[in-house]
Amino acid sequence: MAKFAATERACAEIGWSYALLGELDPVEAVNLRWLAGYWHPRCFNVEVAARLREFFAASGLLMEGAEEAGDPIAVLPVLFHLMWRQELLTDLSVLLSNRTVVRLAVEDGR
Repeated sequence: MAKFAATERACAEIGWSYALLGELDPVEAVNLRWLAGYWHPRCFNVEVAARLREFFAASGLLMEGAEEAGDPIAVLPVLFHLMWRQELLTDLSVLLSNRTVVRLAVEDGR
């Protein structure tokens, strides 16, 4: 289609890459919708985030990390916020659960 070709050319002219993506996997879409609920900075707490980063420096289970960092009711919003910001990572093609394996993103490419 002409509009996609024009967009690709415009991106190339300014040094951007361009990709046309299809529909998301249904499980990934569900997970992303869930995490999107935690995008707002009100879900962030500096102290809790530091404890979560420390725990997930070595991969661990989502709920174990939440419990280690404090009261899960208070910690889970921070954990999901960090996942939304991609500071904490997991395989989003698998439905999120208390047994989800989470790890800290590394600065050199995750």
